[in-house]
Amino acid sequence: MTILPETSIPFTAGDGRALRLRRLGLADEAPKGPVMLVHGAGVRSSIFQAPVKENLVQRLVAEGYDVWLEDWRASIDLPPCNWTLDQAALYDHPKAVQKVIEVTGRNQMKAIIHCQGSTSFAMSALAGLVPEVDTIVTNAVSLCPVIPAFSRFKLAFTLPLVHRIMDGLDPQWGEYAPDWKAKLIRAVAVYTHFERENAVSKLVSFTYGSGHPALWRHENLNEATLDWLRREFARVPLSFFEQIRTCVRAGHLVSVDGRPGLPADYAAGPLRTEARWTFLAGELNRCFLPESQVRAHAFFDARQPGRHRLHLFPRYSHLDIFMGQAASEDVFPVILSALQGQG
Repeated sequence: MTILPETSIPFTAGDGRALRLRRLGLADEAPKGPVMLVHGAGVRSSIFQAPVKENLVQRLVAEGYDVWLEDWRASIDLPPCNWTLDQAALYDHPKAVQKVIEVTGRNQMKAIIHCQGSTSFAMSALAGLVPEVDTIVTNAVSLCPVIPAFSRFKLAFTLPLVHRIMDGLDPQWGEYAPDWKAKLIRAVAVYTHFERENAVSKLVSFTYGSGHPALWRHENLNEATLDWLRREFARVPLSFFEQIRTCVRAGHLVSVDGRPGLPADYAAGPLRTEARWTFLAGELNRCFLPESQVRAHAFFDARQPGRHRLHLFPRYSHLDIFMGQAASEDVFPVILSALQGQG
């Protein structure tokens, strides 16, 4: 796998939390300008760098983009905290965008956002906090979280029970469970998930969805990626799941912290973003159903007809959109066309 030059650039969130950006490639070989990739919950920015023949970061650099990876407060490379989407939307992503603009000297940039990086970044955009971002490619979920029935059951009944004994879940318990509470969760995950994967992957499915596995189709990943994923998931706080439960019930994103600067309801009022959006979804996604992006696109299209795009991928699920063995042929061309404003 090609090793790209990398620079780590720290920045400070609006509430003082220390975060970082990783810049990949060489700036003088990036005529197409900056694009920032935003990871999901309980992972880190390297989630876009799977050990496949060509990952998304490599393709973007090869195509002439100045690639930035944001490690926001959900990153497992940073000190853990009990975060909400509101905090990320108000404090993290706007400062990350400002740092990219400051360092590059550009006036505008693009973003590729995934899962809870997508929902929280969508909140930033819909609150008018990242006007420098003119193009947004979102995967899996954005404005309208729609989940399988069993996931709704887990949020309604399992989440309150788990929250009585702990404030987070950690797929690394599949490797080492430090106490009886972690051992109990590990046992439940292992004995209720029969897919032919390791214990970490089973805990990932237990934590994030309803499928077996929940976040990818096994046949889309090579063995190196399946092994690599054992180290790419760690703690995620239950505070996040509580907000998602509220958003699922509402049918769209809502704020829960009551912080000034964020709307209470993101489906109310006019769009406060000028960005052109492309909505991606795997039709086999069992974390967030593809209907999530169908509804979000319909919301945007009703307000700005013909400006935004929707792409559904029939053989893909959630994360394999980025790390599938054939994603470089099936998915990346769509992402590149979206970044170039071509649909």
